[in-house]
Amino acid sequence: MTVDDVDRRLLALLQEDATRPYAVLGEAVGLSAGAAHERVRKLRASGVIRRTTVDVDPAALGRGVLAYVLLDTDAWMGDQRAALEAIGAVEEAHIIAGPASVLVKVRSGTTEELQQTLRALHQVDGVTSTQTVVVLESFFERPPAVV
Repeated sequence: MTVDDVDRRLLALLQEDATRPYAVLGEAVGLSAGAAHERVRKLRASGVIRRTTVDVDPAALGRGVLAYVLLDTDAWMGDQRAALEAIGAVEEAHIIAGPASVLVKVRSGTTEELQQTLRALHQVDGVTSTQTVVVLESFFERPPAVV
């Protein structure tokens, strides 16, 4: 599917607030409610819109400690997705090029829980060491730019 400027504007509006009615979306981009609905349906069907979620404050849920962990390995980690997904504190995992093989984003409630997560990461086959960066303050986080 080719994403045009109208689709990009719809996507940006949905990223700001996915609960907007189709009439409001359509008015903002010069379409009828039905046409906006059809555009969004096609964006979903083609996989451009992968999911609709709610952005929750992690600290409000007791998960205010954010860390990024670089995993050094002695094996290809592409087969370890399930092992990384099984560690509940791991929010994201990426195979990377650079100073390590894998980068994971971890959220926990305390530094003690972070340490438990690091122990669990060391148990994943192929992981030989970790380098952890703990976030002290986040300026901002934003979704991918569409416009």
